[in-house]
Amino acid sequence: TPPGGLPDVSQAACATCSPAHPSRYPGYGVYTYPNSFFRYEGEWKGGKTHGRGKLLFKDGSYYEGEFADGEIVGQGRRHWAATGNTYSGQFVFGEPQGHGVMEYKAGGRYEGELCHGVREGHGRLVDQDGRVYWGSFHNNKRHGRGHMAFPNGDEYEGDWVRDQRQGHGVLRCADGSTYEGQWHSDVRSGLGSMAHCSGLVYRGMWINGHPVGRAVRTVVLGPEVMDVARGACFTVRVQLLQDNGAVATSK
Repeated sequence: TPPGGLPDVSQAACATCSPAHPSRYPGYGVYTYPNSFFRYEGEWKGGKTHGRGKLLFKDGSYYEGEFADGEIVGQGRRHWAATGNTYSGQFVFGEPQGHGVMEYKAGGRYEGELCHGVREGHGRLVDQDGRVYWGSFHNNKRHGRGHMAFPNGDEYEGDWVRDQRQGHGVLRCADGSTYEGQWHSDVRSGLGSMAHCSGLVYRGMWINGHPVGRAVRTVVLGPEVMDVARGACFTVRVQLLQDNGAVATSK
């Protein structure tokens, strides 16, 4: 939209206005602005765009929806030709603000709260990679508490800082494994507990996504041979060993 909203066409370039200039009469009219970049089709009142209308841009962009006293205010739809993105929802002084839906040409969709055209507040984002996030946003990024579902079936619920998992969170993997604990810069870091789908559990410190007491071998404790009937359950004890032979005990 033009800086500061739509110009008051009753005062702008009046020398070029014809006697039938729509700004002079209430109702419906069509007007091309003197710079020829903007063209308005819609309702007028008091020499200003007011009511339902459509503002077309020379580059192919457009806004269609509500106007009030020469400003884009209310419910509408905005399309940007340069990016191919389209927004439908609430507007305040020409900017997406309030609740709305943003469709991205590159792939993805956001539905939720916006402020000055960026994601701010609570919303749901599906990105071009198929990841689905719902939760808090700040300055267009995932920030605060939120839930992410990944295409491979993994799910994370917890804290986010500037689009990265950071703070406390729970990761539930598609294979049944679960990690609960601290995160930093999108990786497991700090105190946390990992319950592997095999039944093994590690509780302790993590650095850059790896446990501090990392095991390199798994040893099965018990008899070398067991008689087990087909379909019957059985139990074995396992022990995790580090590269120096020491047992990787939980903390």
